[in-house]
Amino acid sequence: MVKERGEKVVATNRRARYEYHLEDVVEAGLVLTGTEVKSLREGRATIGDGYCTDYHGELYLENVHIPEYLQGTWTNHSAKRRRKLLLHREQIEKMTAKAHQAGHTIVPLRLYFKDGRAKVEIALAKGKKLHDKRQALRERQDRREAERAMSAHLRKHG
Repeated sequence: MVKERGEKVVATNRRARYEYHLEDVVEAGLVLTGTEVKSLREGRATIGDGYCTDYHGELYLENVHIPEYLQGTWTNHSAKRRRKLLLHREQIEKMTAKAHQAGHTIVPLRLYFKDGRAKVEIALAKGKKLHDKRQALRERQDRREAERAMSAHLRKHG
């Protein structure tokens, strides 16, 4: 069997970049069952509402929806179960210490396969205020308008 190479993104959390200021970004492995892996390989997962919690000195991914595998039998997994993250002890301690500060949380950014192994990119995040969100939206609109004007100019004179 040929070993998988490269990265295959299964799910991204675009809302996290809008809702939070991202500080530390870390790649973590996941402890999954067989049917969860098969469901992920089909590209079926939702991480929009996901977050990480500290439980007995370990980090767990919560509220991430990996639907049941369609061909699964009694061995199927529950869709929103708590999944253990695989990180080094120092990384766990650093992330949890910062997450216990007011206004901080740990959110998943994307779920993907890297060389055949399921990985999740998590980030230490601080919630944005409403005016920050408006500012980000305004900057995005300004950037789009500038790109539109430049492409129109190039079409006209190019």
